[in-house]
Amino acid sequence: MQAWLNRRWYGSQGSCAALRPLERLYGAAVAARRARASVPSRLAAPVIVVGNLTVGGTGKTPLAVWLAAQLTRRAVPVGLISRGYGRSESRVRLLDQHCSWREVGDEPLILARNSGCVTAVGRDRVAAARAVLARGARVIVADDGLQHLALPRDCSIVVVDGARGFGNGRLLPAGPLREPLQRLAGADALVINGESEHPSLHTAAAHFPRLVLRMDLVAHEAVALGSPERRALETFRGGAVHAVAGIGHPQRFFRDLRARGIEVREHPFPDHHALTAAELDFGDDLPVLMTEKDAVKCAHTADRRLWFVPVEARFSDADAARLTELLMRVIGSFARPPGG
Repeated sequence: MQAWLNRRWYGSQGSCAALRPLERLYGAAVAARRARASVPSRLAAPVIVVGNLTVGGTGKTPLAVWLAAQLTRRAVPVGLISRGYGRSESRVRLLDQHCSWREVGDEPLILARNSGCVTAVGRDRVAAARAVLARGARVIVADDGLQHLALPRDCSIVVVDGARGFGNGRLLPAGPLREPLQRLAGADALVINGESEHPSLHTAAAHFPRLVLRMDLVAHEAVALGSPERRALETFRGGAVHAVAGIGHPQRFFRDLRARGIEVREHPFPDHHALTAAELDFGDDLPVLMTEKDAVKCAHTADRRLWFVPVEARFSDADAARLTELLMRVIGSFARPPGG
């Protein structure tokens, strides 16, 4: 079903006419929800929201880690918050070294481990924000909070996949959009993950007069599960591997490995899928490369074949400077007294 939808959302087949009535109902519900939403109360620190308009992965989590790193280097204490998709409990929880992905979600574990910042999860993002503020945070970075209307925001950054763009530009379920494309006009920055390959990105420019930046997700090595061993990705060149990806856009992971000269045997899984040992048994001794998001759910699997490939967000020097300037301007404006 997902493959069928992706062909119509992002491919040349266009949306299915039978889904248009459901799209209208969804659009009416989105508009009504926004109309009913009250203006959220401002928190005691600026809130930077990283989100997307489409369903599926776009690179939000690596970008949130990058933002936290830039602020940490400038001695700004950062608190990260996330819903914690698929977690087993709903209460707000601060992450610690004993958390499992089932308790807090897979992406929050990556946020906390790769940033070193205080991190909280909770369906109630405002309560999660207050939890990290109580732990000393002075800026809040929200991973995937664009549609959480109760959360105040001082800066909104929309991330989009350069290869898939905004698809056919239609709302769910006729297209991949969670909200109308015009929602871009309220954002402070649009970050395009990878090359701008999809034609919808050119259409989007008409709705987005502000900052447009290019981000790349860069991988250099593979890390063994259960041991500190690391291998440069180039050492897999010319050989075959099983590539496992339970993320929003598995084809990006497979494509990036192929670009390294690796022969890829694809094993896509649904986003946030909890991999089992049986699903990783392919009946041979070939290496298995997976994403970091998959690896957090396989941390206790003892198998020398298993490696994960961490990625980090990278910008050109010019775009990094422009995005950092935006962050510091937001923080400075928040701290400045009225009329100052």
